[in-house]
Amino acid sequence: MIDAFTQFAREHLLLPLAVTFILIIFRPFVQRYLAKKLHLSQFGNWLTLYIFMVFILSYYQQATWLTQPLVSLGSFTINLRLLIVGFLILSLAYHLSKVITKQFLPSVYDRYHLDIGVRFTFNRIFHYIVMILAFLFAVSAVGLDLSALTVFASVLGVGIGFGLQNITSNFISGIVLLFERPIKIGDRVIVEEIIGDVEKINMRATIIRSINNEHIIVPNSYFLEEHVINRSYETPVMRLTAPVGVSYDTDPELVKQCLLDVAYLEAKENSFVLLKPEPFVHFVGFGNSSLDFELFVWVSDPRELIRVKTNINFKIFKSLKDHHIEIPFPQRDLHLRSVDKSVHVQFNHDD
Repeated sequence: MIDAFTQFAREHLLLPLAVTFILIIFRPFVQRYLAKKLHLSQFGNWLTLYIFMVFILSYYQQATWLTQPLVSLGSFTINLRLLIVGFLILSLAYHLSKVITKQFLPSVYDRYHLDIGVRFTFNRIFHYIVMILAFLFAVSAVGLDLSALTVFASVLGVGIGFGLQNITSNFISGIVLLFERPIKIGDRVIVEEIIGDVEKINMRATIIRSINNEHIIVPNSYFLEEHVINRSYETPVMRLTAPVGVSYDTDPELVKQCLLDVAYLEAKENSFVLLKPEPFVHFVGFGNSSLDFELFVWVSDPRELIRVKTNINFKIFKSLKDHHIEIPFPQRDLHLRSVDKSVHVQFNHDD
């Protein structure tokens, strides 16, 4: 009995255990090399797993436990070997796609000076093509006849027509967004009064990170069916408006000069504030308790609007205070009419 087990272990377990031991020993070195040279933090682990799986498939290719049928689909049987081969092909294609898009394609993008939105679009399209080809190759490798999928495809089509309408709509909308690019990665958008930046355009939904660092998941179809404000579309330059009201005793020309000085001072301190187009002071009109003005300033990056507006408001308040210009607030004057004495007496008498 012991001799038989020893013989079995020598023939079937010794070499796999030795290979496993070698992979465990060298895995940290491979991982460290890939992380240092190619900036791939986890690919070393997957590469080790792939080598081990290929070895197991080749070493135990005639083993009954590897080829024993698990599920039967008509004349086609699924066994553990087919599952491993399918997983190996799809997983390897997925990770190779990620490696190529992160390590090799950026150099091509840099050569042609492509922006981040175009890069993301090409990365997604490349990834989809690789995964579709890998799926077809995996189906062919396991011996499944593609013509057998026609029935499944027809059933899937009915399911899409009834139960998967939203998913299909969002997927197609995502493809449209990648090609038409009404929004792209890095754009500053406003969705239902929420300001944020587009981070990802996935197959079903788009991820937007708000200025409060909240991640908003928006279905792709929303961007094709609803009104969306894209502050970065075509040109990121935006006009900032800073309203202010001053007392009626103030010289409007002095207010205009103060506001323009504030704009030029902010432009000197902040490179995002533009002087072309030039800052402009708009005399809005005569309010209930103030003369109303608006300072128009152009900003080159919509992400800086809040910061620039805050700085300008601080400077406006300081400038008006230095020039002794009053910023009024709404007031109401209450006039009391004198009361007739006889009425007052009669009132007391009635009391």
